[in-house]
Amino acid sequence: MTIFRCPICEKRLNKQEETYKCEENHSYDIAKEGYVHLLPPNKMHSKIPGDNKQMVSSRRRFLETGLYELFSDKLNEIVKEYANTENPVILDAGCGEGYYTGRLQNKLTENGLNPQIFGFDISKFAIKAASKKYKDIDFAVGSIFNIPVMNCCADIVIDVFAPIVESELNRVLKPKGYLILAVPGVRHLYGMKEILYEAPYENEYKKTEYEGFEFLKRIPVKDDIVITDNQTIVDLFTMTPYYYKTGVDGGQRLKETERLKTHIEFDFLIYKKVG
Repeated sequence: MTIFRCPICEKRLNKQEETYKCEENHSYDIAKEGYVHLLPPNKMHSKIPGDNKQMVSSRRRFLETGLYELFSDKLNEIVKEYANTENPVILDAGCGEGYYTGRLQNKLTENGLNPQIFGFDISKFAIKAASKKYKDIDFAVGSIFNIPVMNCCADIVIDVFAPIVESELNRVLKPKGYLILAVPGVRHLYGMKEILYEAPYENEYKKTEYEGFEFLKRIPVKDDIVITDNQTIVDLFTMTPYYYKTGVDGGQRLKETERLKTHIEFDFLIYKKVG
């Protein structure tokens, strides 16, 4: 059974051979890659919202180097700890091209669980890439500000660097369900910032309190990495928000960089839905 809902009437969608359809007969075609588009045109803030094709390709190439594997491994460990059923329903909110989603499914399955995992992202390019590679996961194009799934349907929601919309994340979680956020640590990618900016800055330390949630713990994961391949350095830059924020000079310095040493740091924040 799917957890996706109709963006028009908000009733449950039923997955058929080539479409998703609700009881009001609103119908959404399943793309050849396997995903469904559940972002209405009047909810799109641009013609093609989210990461573009170049950013998605860069993210996939970089993540498949394994340089962020420690973050994925820790996420898998955390989800396994908080999965209190053999068949957990897990939603990846802002799943991107599916790296964390796919590795999570593989790890939970290896550990004897039978998870039902769903993912959505506002980028059609990201969802298309995810669906092509991870055939056993249901993906949808949708917005974190109007999550395209039913109320109280997920045991666990993960949100890796996606916007945090507490009311929507609360809505889709079951009572006493768990929310796992991944946010950048204060010195994440500081070495790259030293190349990009004349005055590099630390990231903001994110607050830990959200309405409707009980904060349980913060788990930092950190390391130092060295990249000696220019394409990988450029891919890392292209998949980050700094790609849009950096001036021409900083971007050019990075494109000419042949060796990058930088600190990497995620904080995993774990919450339990109140009630």
